[in-house]
Amino acid sequence: MQAKEDQLIETDELYERFSFKIDVGQEPLRIDKYLMNRIERATRNKIQQAIKTELVLVNGKAIKANYKIKALDELVVYSDMNPEDLVVTPEKIELNITYEDEDLMIINKPSGMVVHPGSGNYSGTLLNGVAWYQQQHNLENAETMPRYGLVHRIDKNTSGLLVIAKNDQAMSHLAKQFFDHTTTRKYYALVWGDVENETGTIAAHIGRHLRSRKLFDAFPEGDHGKEAITHYKVLERFGYVTLVECSLETGRTHQIRVHMKYLGHPLFNDDFYGGDKIVKGTVFAKYKQFVENCFTLCPRQALHAKTLGFIHPSSGKAMSFDSEIPNDILKVMEKWRNYSTAKKL
Repeated sequence: MQAKEDQLIETDELYERFSFKIDVGQEPLRIDKYLMNRIERATRNKIQQAIKTELVLVNGKAIKANYKIKALDELVVYSDMNPEDLVVTPEKIELNITYEDEDLMIINKPSGMVVHPGSGNYSGTLLNGVAWYQQQHNLENAETMPRYGLVHRIDKNTSGLLVIAKNDQAMSHLAKQFFDHTTTRKYYALVWGDVENETGTIAAHIGRHLRSRKLFDAFPEGDHGKEAITHYKVLERFGYVTLVECSLETGRTHQIRVHMKYLGHPLFNDDFYGGDKIVKGTVFAKYKQFVENCFTLCPRQALHAKTLGFIHPSSGKAMSFDSEIPNDILKVMEKWRNYSTAKKL
């Protein structure tokens, strides 16, 4: 579902939010009819299903399908941005499944894999692999899970942990946690430059770049984009680059990549945000060759979704998962570690 007006909050979660404040002169009207008129491609069935699973809130509370909106009501709608009619062709793709139970799967996604089918990427995605996996391991229910439980995503060239819901109840529960920012997500990022402070918080709105729709940008005054907050901690210094841990308080698209660039420390080899050239260092030819060798070892932005934590949708227990840093980032870290050590001698 897409909003007809600019009311969609940019986010890295697939469950995004539409928010409406009802006009003073609004006559009582069934909420499903109102939303059908305000959200493109919304059907009555989808809206009623969203209401049933408590993905539609009025004044902060769940309501029934026959609720009639009135003046000054505040509506919030969680919207599945992975349409139910999306055709996901099952493909035999190896998945690194870290954990699985009746409600969810935790997958460690490699870099280079797109999460879900879309423009230009209709095969070879993580969801194509999940669809095949479901067919092999859950034949009875495979056809009743058209959305494949995707409640958040990470970029194609970012590696790391992703949670997949296996039923509507788990999907609704997890989606709310991501939207309410109660999940724990920690990323390891190798960034250009010697980060000044050991710890810090970046609070700058993130929105579409004013000139390039493919990119996002930080807007510190808050007059454009949506609120975004990233906490960071320095883990290791290598002179011209630094390894940092980034904890997400919000989940905007490209948040860490945009925020670190805004801080003056773009991610190492991030071709979208200026990290794929020499940002810090010397002018010597040997140094240039060293950096080029590092780019070859890690031919993508050096970003890994290392830790993921949330409340289990059925048991109510806190769950936390951790993943190893991929070899491409480890190899580059080791090269920079050796370089910075030799430089001090």
